[in-house]
Amino acid sequence: MVLALENDWIWDSWYAHDGQRWHGYFLKAPKSLINPDLRHFNVTQGHAVSDDLVTWQHLGTCFAPAAGPAWDDFTTWTGSVVQDDTGLWHLFYTGTSKADEGLYQRIGHATSTDLHGWERVGDGLCLDLTGPNAVHYETDHMKGFWHDRAMRDPWVMRDPEGAGWLMYFTARAPGIEEPNAGGAIGFATSPDLATWTLQPPVFTGGFGQLEVPQVFEVEGQWFCLFCTAAEHFSKARAEATPTGPVTGSHYLIGEGPRGPWRIAPGDFLDGALPCRRYAARIVDTGAGLVIMGFNDHAPDGVFGGYVMDPEPVVLDPNGLLRVERPSQAAE
Repeated sequence: MVLALENDWIWDSWYAHDGQRWHGYFLKAPKSLINPDLRHFNVTQGHAVSDDLVTWQHLGTCFAPAAGPAWDDFTTWTGSVVQDDTGLWHLFYTGTSKADEGLYQRIGHATSTDLHGWERVGDGLCLDLTGPNAVHYETDHMKGFWHDRAMRDPWVMRDPEGAGWLMYFTARAPGIEEPNAGGAIGFATSPDLATWTLQPPVFTGGFGQLEVPQVFEVEGQWFCLFCTAAEHFSKARAEATPTGPVTGSHYLIGEGPRGPWRIAPGDFLDGALPCRRYAARIVDTGAGLVIMGFNDHAPDGVFGGYVMDPEPVVLDPNGLLRVERPSQAAE
């Protein structure tokens, strides 16, 4: 029983647990658009709850672009949800504006007491590519070189090495000749979830973009999950990948939450051509790890537009992640 809606496509998703049940958040857009490529700029965020990550109760739209002229009046894209020490829940999300034609991405902040009704903190904007460390990023839209000014998909977590918070996001580094070698995992720090300081990227290279980053630790080893497309492999990375370029999710291995990070060797974690699952998350169920992401291509070749059931992820004897896939008969 997948996470699906009759009248809407679903794609990127993220999850939080309130101590009793799971809350799934996801991007959605109406199927009445006909062309799924139009979904990105006709987006709202949906909310569903589950006891087992398989059977879901849909609660409807929980967040949407700002109603009037604003930095996030065009789209409110992928984010993450965390809870502070007072019990307040925080949503960090990607926003774009109509004034920028959706080409400049920034990161916003909203809070909630019930995990459904979200209110922006001020005007919502909490982080942009500004300040002293902005020199480490591609801060302008490089027209004809890349398709956007990338700053999206924030992943926020407590700092395991201190008292504050860490944010990772999709970005690009400047001055790299090969477009597909300029992808970066951006980084920022905060003492309180309210004030953020942009830091240099924690990783650059290998791909034109490393989307939907997620940093987590398993048995003392640090990982950074990301997704990318076959057409965004650098020349060197394509040659180093045993299967060749595929579309899906792979990961970095780090010595700590700040790195240094390296691309995991060997096979791509969860990729295929055409893409099977994209924008995946690794979720710790308490009984093991599972991977969840949206179906990009159904068996008939059309856009899937639903979140697939979780599949187990294990750490092999070499310290590498592996997805244990069930029979493909039901796909």
